[in-house]
Amino acid sequence: MTTSQQHVAGQDPETPESVLTRFAITTLQEDQAAATITAAMPIGGMVNPFTGEPTIAALAILVDDVGGRANYFRRGAGQWTVSSELTIDLSPDGIDRILADPDQQVVASSRPIGPLRATLLAICTLTHGDVTIGTGTVRTVVISGGPDGPVPRGRDPLNRSPQTSLADLMSVQPVPTTAEPYTLAQRADPIVNNLIGIVHGGVSSAGLELVASAAINAGQHDPLRTASLRVNFLRPLFAGEHSRYEGRAVRVGRNSAVGDALAIGDDGKTAIMARVTGYR
Repeated sequence: MTTSQQHVAGQDPETPESVLTRFAITTLQEDQAAATITAAMPIGGMVNPFTGEPTIAALAILVDDVGGRANYFRRGAGQWTVSSELTIDLSPDGIDRILADPDQQVVASSRPIGPLRATLLAICTLTHGDVTIGTGTVRTVVISGGPDGPVPRGRDPLNRSPQTSLADLMSVQPVPTTAEPYTLAQRADPIVNNLIGIVHGGVSSAGLELVASAAINAGQHDPLRTASLRVNFLRPLFAGEHSRYEGRAVRVGRNSAVGDALAIGDDGKTAIMARVTGYR
């Protein structure tokens, strides 16, 4: 969601500077007239806090940023945009490319698809070096009006280093469990919120991927790697003492698996749902 008139000519307030800085997202190119954006983000070295295996979950944050901005730039006067769907599809060797050169950042280049109507759609290409490793989409709903102004957040208390974990960046914590659902607590942290005080859509999408991936990999010696992520945003996700992500395996086969995940707000209501498909 966006916030106030002071942001009309600038960056989509769904991804404020605090999120870009926390996750080290760098804008490489931005053309508001053409609604095209290119940005880079370090992904190598990030692991799933449940499995300890390499994860591509944080790509959702990058996709949400560039796709959201492409849609935001095309809204009409007095309009705001609210994310409704996010998808990621990776090539079969996508994570292998990242693992082979973890210091190389992933670059996302986004552009609009179709006209401005009740919804807006943006597609982005994900590259690692000179190789395309996947695609992503962000669909947003156009609304009139918006909140009066941003929620104050203060200085980021996290001192990021190469050793900082993805869990710490996201302000999440695994809940010990011996059975499904795999549960990841979303701690309240204004730095990972958008400017109206709800958890950033890319961060919540990453949380959903982590728990679904953990669920389909329970008891697996040869990990199932995420190939696709499908996210539907149902209502705002407010973080608090009870906010969390829950993941369950739908089916685990010999070479593929499907898992579902829910983001549950501090009010106990389901805010976001996702499906993850993994392959060996």
